[in-house]
Amino acid sequence: MGEPPVTDPLIEAIGLRIVRAGRVVLDGVDLALAPGERLFVTGASGAGKTTLLHALLGFVPCQAGTLTILAQPCRGEADFARLRGPLGLLFQDPADQLFGPTVAEDVAFGPLNLGASKASARQTAIEQLRRLDLEHLAGRPVHQLSGGEQRRVALAGVLAMAPRVLLLDEPTTGLDEAARDGLIELLDRTGLPMIVATHDAACIQALATRCQSL
Repeated sequence: MGEPPVTDPLIEAIGLRIVRAGRVVLDGVDLALAPGERLFVTGASGAGKTTLLHALLGFVPCQAGTLTILAQPCRGEADFARLRGPLGLLFQDPADQLFGPTVAEDVAFGPLNLGASKASARQTAIEQLRRLDLEHLAGRPVHQLSGGEQRRVALAGVLAMAPRVLLLDEPTTGLDEAARDGLIELLDRTGLPMIVATHDAACIQALATRCQSL
């Protein structure tokens, strides 16, 4: 058999240096995500895991290094703005991500923001909730959700934007065992490449194809 084809990384960071409030958070970080990979980024609290994920979407500026995402060099806000959809970020605290009055309206916000009509966005939201076994929550006010429900609904909102890559920040933090296992199953079912910042050994064991420590 011949050699497998060489595939360009979906995300490639070279020599990233990030300084925040006078403190060097990341210094000389290299990272690459290949198609089909589920890369888990580990490290102690304060190691810069969240900062790294936010830098990949341009939420945090880099003082040095290069970023290439989906074959596009990213140097300024216009470059990153085009990626906020193809790269779907699940925040560490789902309360930072949920703001719609009801679950269905919250999940529909992303498609609306991408230009879908209200009817189309609503249909996308309901379909995504159905795929994640969350349709029964469609009319629930988001502030009445449990912690596990919040994370699953936040994930539905990310997936409703049809991302090509998931960025997940401590996705299982604060969940009991049943809620954690359910979320892990949902993430596995997406089939998407992902970068996951976590120190959850069970999540790593269940999903990771590769790990990198900061």
